[in-house]
This record gives sequence, structure tokens and C-alpha cells, in this order.
Amino acid sequence: MRDGSGIAQITLKKGATDPQLFALFAATPRESVIQVDGTVQASPKAQRGVEVIPTRAEILSQAEVPLPLGVADKVGAELDTRLNHRVIDLRKPAVRAIFELRTALLEGLRQSFLSRGFLEVETPKLLRQGAEGGATMFAVDYFDSPAYLAQSPQLYKQMLMSAGFERVFEIAPAFRAEPSDTVRHLTEFSSVDGEIAYIRDADDVRQVLEAIVTDTLATTRARLQSWGNAFADKLPVAEPPFPRIPYTECQELLGTPGAEKDLSPEDEKRLGEVLVTKYGNPFYFLTDFPTSVKVGTFYAHRFDDRPQFVDYFDLDYRGLELASGGRREHRFEQLMANIRAAGVDPATLEGYLEAFRFGMPPHGGWGFGLDRFTTVLADLPNIRESRLFPRDRYRLTP
Repeated sequence: MRDGSGIAQITLKKGATDPQLFALFAATPRESVIQVDGTVQASPKAQRGVEVIPTRAEILSQAEVPLPLGVADKVGAELDTRLNHRVIDLRKPAVRAIFELRTALLEGLRQSFLSRGFLEVETPKLLRQGAEGGATMFAVDYFDSPAYLAQSPQLYKQMLMSAGFERVFEIAPAFRAEPSDTVRHLTEFSSVDGEIAYIRDADDVRQVLEAIVTDTLATTRARLQSWGNAFADKLPVAEPPFPRIPYTECQELLGTPGAEKDLSPEDEKRLGEVLVTKYGNPFYFLTDFPTSVKVGTFYAHRFDDRPQFVDYFDLDYRGLELASGGRREHRFEQLMANIRAAGVDPATLEGYLEAFRFGMPPHGGWGFGLDRFTTVLADLPNIRESRLFPRDRYRLTP
């Protein structure tokens, strides 16, 4: 018998157990919901060291046969089959363990943010205008007017800096209409966003982010150990400061010095192999990206003494990007120049720009992928396994 705490052995003994219970259990299909009353006693042969000798049993809900997907069987099933019958798949203890890990990560993240004076906020997910244009946004009909699902809380986080909130975080869904069919992309995902006011440069942001990651992993490990979750002993130990590697050095390591292009997944993987070996740390920052690579990110701060670069970074783990962020442009005139250079109509950003007209402090922040983090920590082959009911280019049910 299985419940949320694990598996309990129910032992029926000839001569000691009511014969009607033998018949009842023999006729009950797997995955039926049952209630059992009995005596708990020690049993060294049982999985948990105890067994239940039943005195009464009742079938609360009988499962149909055959099952569309095995739960106790060791024979594997294709991921599509598992996701098509996700409610059955989620009954597997090994799958449940993934979401215990995710729960522990959320606890660790919130605890780490709150201990550093952050306020948890909730920003709108229905927008008139996105942070990065409409090319990768989901359009919706909003009372006969066009609207979009949020790609990120970026613009609202910045507006809150002007409102005096100074430190905010949000853990919420985000949506990207990118036609990606990879094991690392989803159309609906959970983003862990943070924003901080009164910074000097992006390294102020990086120091907070690496501390939050470090503390979160420690808290997560302790929680999982208390639950007896096997992932507790598999979590990496984060050791700040994480290495900082400028983009120009990355291109030299890739054998393409002087190149100005976004790093592909293959580039990131190759870099990861080199950098983890070189620095001995699975976590590292890629910094100082070319402005040409981030031109669509109009809110990114260009260096005054070298405007061909932005004070932005990625946080990677063994060749996989987990987070992206940096120093934002808080000066109104420079922000307007960035917006025009990105080909965005300032009229569509009126509410956002008002925050900059009436006093905006220097600030910066990041967006962090919770699904990707769960995926790498659980060593899952596909990011879809990190969400209860994943959404991708083709999957909208169950």
C-alpha cells in the first residue's frame, strides 16, 4: 500500500487473517484506493522494517484495468507516453522525488531572498507590450483588444525600483512562443527573478545571486535529508565566488576570437567542459557581452568607456545557462537611445518610461530558470520531467 509517506507492507497470514480479506485483495486491481485497519508490528524482511497485519479493509475507489502506464513495473515507457498519462506517471515514487526536490528548492530560494531583505511581489502576466518585442510572445484576445502573455516580469521589476521597493523577487510562470523542440526549452516555465536598487555595477548583482544559489542548495540539502530523499546526497556544493569569464575570453577558448554572436548550446557545452576543468567550479559567470549580441535587451547598461559591451552576464552550470542578468540602464536619455536602437516604439512603453522620468536609482537583477535548475540537479534527460504538466510546442494537454 502506497501513500504520500512511502510504501507500507500489508501482510496476510493463513490462519490468522480473515479469509474474506484474501479474496478482497486478490480481486482488487493495482492502483485502487484502499483503507486498511490493522496492527503494526516489526518485520525485518519488510522494506520499512514494519508490516501491517490487517483486521479490516475497504475499497474506496477501484481502478480500471488495464492501466495505461505501469507504476510499480520496472519496464520503462517513452516520455510521451508518460506525459500523456501524467497522473499515473506522477504516482511513481521516483517521479515524486523530483517534485520533493523542486519543493525544497522553492523553500530554499524564498528563505534566502527573505533573509536578505527582499520583498516577494506578483507582477501581471497579461501585458500590452513585452520586454523584448512581440516576436516570441503569445497573443491573446483581451476583451476584444490585443494582449500578450508575459515573457518575464522585467519591466515591472524595474518600475518597482523607482517606487522605492529596492529589493524584490518573484517566482512565477513565464511564456515564450519560441518554436523550440529541444530537451532544454519549454513554452511555459517558472522564472525566479530578482531586482536590486542602488548597485554600482553588475558584480553587485552577481554577488547576491551566487550567495542565494549557495544558500538555497544548503537549505535544499537539509530539507531533502529530513525527508529521506535520495537527491540530498547528489546536490553539488556551491563555493563562491564563482569564476567570472569575459565574453572575449570565451570566444578565444572556442577558437573564434573577435566573434560577436550569441553562444549556441553547443558553444556553452564546450565552454563548460573547459571552464569546469580550469576553475574547478561547476558554477561560473560569463560576463561583458557585446552590445550587438544584446541589442534587443534595450534596458541593459552599456559601458560608458566601451559602449560596444554591456554590463551583463549569464550564470552557467556545467555548460547550461541557468540565469541571465546584469546592470540596467537607469538614465532616461540613454534608455531612450537604447530603445530606438532596438527598433522599439517608445510610445508602447509609456507606463514603463514614466518610472524613469521621475527618479530611477541605479539597479540590476536577473532571471533564473527554476525548471532548468531542477533538471540539472536531478540529472534529468529532458526538462519536461521537471514540471508537473509541461507545455511545449505540441503539448497542451493533460
